[in-house]
Amino acid sequence: MIITKKALPRRTFLRGMQAALALPLLDAMVPAATALARTPARPISRLGFVFIPMGCDHGRWTPSDDEHLGRLTPILSPLEPVKDQLTVVTRTELQNSYPGTHDTSNSGFLSAAYAKHTESSDYYLGTTVDQIAARKIGRDTQLPSLELSMDLNPLAGVCNNGYACVYQNCLSWSSPTTPLPAEAHPRIVFERLFGEGGTAAERAAALDSRASLLDAFSSDIARLKGVIGASDRVRVDQYLDSVREVERQIQRAEAAAHDDTMPDADRPIGVPAAFADHARLMFDLQLLAFQADITRVVSFQLTRELSNRTYPEIGVPDPHHPTSHHGNDPEKLLKISKINTFHVSLFAEFLEKLQATPDGDGSLLDSTVYLYGSGMGNSSLHDHENLPILVTGGAACGLRGGRHIRYDRGTPLANLHLTLLDRVGVRLDSFGDSNGRVEELVDEASV
Repeated sequence: MIITKKALPRRTFLRGMQAALALPLLDAMVPAATALARTPARPISRLGFVFIPMGCDHGRWTPSDDEHLGRLTPILSPLEPVKDQLTVVTRTELQNSYPGTHDTSNSGFLSAAYAKHTESSDYYLGTTVDQIAARKIGRDTQLPSLELSMDLNPLAGVCNNGYACVYQNCLSWSSPTTPLPAEAHPRIVFERLFGEGGTAAERAAALDSRASLLDAFSSDIARLKGVIGASDRVRVDQYLDSVREVERQIQRAEAAAHDDTMPDADRPIGVPAAFADHARLMFDLQLLAFQADITRVVSFQLTRELSNRTYPEIGVPDPHHPTSHHGNDPEKLLKISKINTFHVSLFAEFLEKLQATPDGDGSLLDSTVYLYGSGMGNSSLHDHENLPILVTGGAACGLRGGRHIRYDRGTPLANLHLTLLDRVGVRLDSFGDSNGRVEELVDEASV
């Protein structure tokens, strides 16, 4: 790395053996008197999606207030610290996902498209909203998009109801015939973000030669700190601490895997044994990827459809999928609500970290829009109506939070996708089965 008195390029990397470390946005990267540059007051836009399976307990999810978001419901209560950047959208639907199945719940969530019913490799869906965004806002980043999951997801064969497994296990599609596999192993994601080429053997040797990724950059980091201001040095230190802590968590999980005689069949070997620890790590990797502008588009399958994962840590020892067939049984609904609340709490922790991470004159949450939800409404009916949907962040993108948007009748989820694309600078006339936009979501001052 060469450091001069000129402003640092936004895409500055420190380079070491088989590794590259992108930097967060620093004041030193903002050219003086450059009116058209993206200054700290005009941060870049980012777009993320988090998928949860098998709907929700609507009674404990849906707010009672319309328009203004008042007291949060039990399931949404963990989001109280970020309520001013939260919008709940009620009565959206995925009509192209019928006949109702777990496969089309997943496949329709980001595509709003009809999935061709096939057991073979002639599957056909549609380009998903994240990939449409990646074509524009991801073209200048190291990774155009990042696809993540929590489970081992087979892509071959038939998973359910005569549908090819790709429909249930791939959220993102770069074309109607090209599903994008998601990665569940934190180490592999970490190496994608910070590794730099080489064969698998060369990358492994580089890992073995150092205790930490940051070892490869110690001299460059010292030189960098010598030419940037005090506030930038604090920001760099905080970022490096975050990278180091994520790496330590991965190393601890890998070390613990040697002593794990009963690994979970759904999770890769070498990831944290506890679901919450694994999820937090995957969320932390998203934060680092956004903070260093390695990518601007992320999709994350927090759990998959038909998951039989149990949650004894929250008092739900029963498998998720059978429990989701609740038939309005109060005991099963209570268990579903506990799972819903647990998942929301992990997302809320992540949002608070985004809110606490500076990005220009605001926070990373201000410049990042996330859509969180499911492609299924009532899991007992396998319907695709009244979907549980949240929109968070995006104040710098012209979104206003603290709202509950409740439609009188079903509204295509594609309308929301179209609106979020607008907010991150991707303008389309239509998407999927859209018939309009969610105008209530947008701050009038930004139009």
